[in-house]
Amino acid sequence: MLSEDIVRYCAPTMACIKTGSMFNCLYQSRQEMIGKLRILNRMLRTRGMRIVPLRWKDGRVLIYLYRPEMLAEDLMAPVALQLLCECGYSCGNPERCIVQLMARLRENGEFPHEIGLFLGYPPADVDGFMHRKDEWKICGLWKVYDDVESATKQFMRCRRCTQEYMRRFEGGCSLSSLAVAGK
Repeated sequence: MLSEDIVRYCAPTMACIKTGSMFNCLYQSRQEMIGKLRILNRMLRTRGMRIVPLRWKDGRVLIYLYRPEMLAEDLMAPVALQLLCECGYSCGNPERCIVQLMARLRENGEFPHEIGLFLGYPPADVDGFMHRKDEWKICGLWKVYDDVESATKQFMRCRRCTQEYMRRFEGGCSLSSLAVAGK
């Protein structure tokens, strides 16, 4: 079930189209889930990805699959740096930012607005969501405040990728064979 959820919710990240993806997963035993994530990390690390639990709550774990090199690049964009610093993050260290995101998720019942930066959303759109909430132009995987054409293309790429990855997974392809080596 975990492998299927990863394909269903993280295909664009697995295909190097998107920096990161998140999804909630039920678990029976926290130790068992940690063991599964360790095994997945060993396999995914060779493909340039990491998988971490961001929050444990009410029998669910919020899982984050991401590409560290892409995340480091994304978080160094000027608007991203400004937003992270504005929210109190230690700018310049992506791993420390993830730890701080985990703390923010534990402290608040809701997702912090800057979470889009960790998912590869355009910083201008994250800024729009944080500061001009009702002025979005279109809504797809995220609310778009800036470049509608580029976002629309990205939404289509992600949708097609997920459909293709699910088709291949259901046809017997393994998680490791679907994970593209990349950044």
